[in-house]
Amino acid sequence: MTSPCAMPAHAWTGERLSASDALALTACHDLTALGACADRARRRHNPDKVVTYVVGRNVNYTNVCWVRCRFCAFYREPGNAEGYVLTRDELRSKVREMVDEGGVELLLQGGLNPALDLAWYESLFRDLKAEFGPSGLILHALSPAEVIYIARRSRLSVSDTLSRLKAAGLDSIPGGGAEILTERVRKEIAPLKNGADEWLDCMRQAHRLGIPTTATMMYGSADTWADRVEHLMRIRDLQDETGGFTAFILWPFQPDGTELGGTRTGAYEYLRTLAISRLALDNVPHFQVSWVTQGPRVGQIALGYGADDFGSTMMEENVVSAAGCTYRIGAREIERLIRTAGYEPRRRNTRYEPVG
Repeated sequence: MTSPCAMPAHAWTGERLSASDALALTACHDLTALGACADRARRRHNPDKVVTYVVGRNVNYTNVCWVRCRFCAFYREPGNAEGYVLTRDELRSKVREMVDEGGVELLLQGGLNPALDLAWYESLFRDLKAEFGPSGLILHALSPAEVIYIARRSRLSVSDTLSRLKAAGLDSIPGGGAEILTERVRKEIAPLKNGADEWLDCMRQAHRLGIPTTATMMYGSADTWADRVEHLMRIRDLQDETGGFTAFILWPFQPDGTELGGTRTGAYEYLRTLAISRLALDNVPHFQVSWVTQGPRVGQIALGYGADDFGSTMMEENVVSAAGCTYRIGAREIERLIRTAGYEPRRRNTRYEPVG
């Protein structure tokens, strides 16, 4: 069978795409053809008509951050009256609400807060695991940027810092802070943040320690398609090396209230980028939809463009909502959306193991 839309033949047959192949795909504007190829790739990894999801909670323990990323509307600089750090009781209460609803995944992220040291995180993780570990709590916590900053503050290597965090209860690491893994884009949108090589090396060290992670891409800020393809190739290369990425999550830049500003991209660009990402990342087993930024309906459609996972329930969300996105849905609605899209819902944990 020949490939549609004058695509590189590899896109249809399942052979590995080169960077030039992936870049050639970006010239295709036939969304149906791209979706068909991406869905075929999805079925090579996940042949059943099953779409997974996790019951969890996204808790932002602090909004204080000195890095001042130009694309972020959530952070407050140290000393700002609107800055906060959640108390231990507040954090415990949020986790208790999640566990009482059958949740297992605590996605715990914040800013690079100079007032918080490694001991603070170790104490928090131990306390949460002591109280909620018997209920199956999985700490999917901290981004590479947070880990790198904690390591620098502690004058430790990233590997030693991760080892201590793992001993305290860290189970896995979300892929936040990747944005686009090219130095040109990072210097424009987050000049004070760690570089692409540091992000990748933090993930490499985590994988070597047996800590699984996700990978992400935030597109639509200052990036070109060439930047996006380079990002995907760098994720794929590290996955070839370590096999530690469990899933890939893609979302568009949300410009409202940010210093960077700009125009919000729509569903068409999201679905194109998702399909091309699925075709390029032939070694990442799972792809999540981004219904938080795109809305539930586009989330359903994305299941035909390479995605096989509906992500997490959303009891609260503070980062993208600060830039104007406010979608929140629970487990019952996620299951309804999956079923009406023609798939079978299956609840999972962070490790993509079925639960319940």
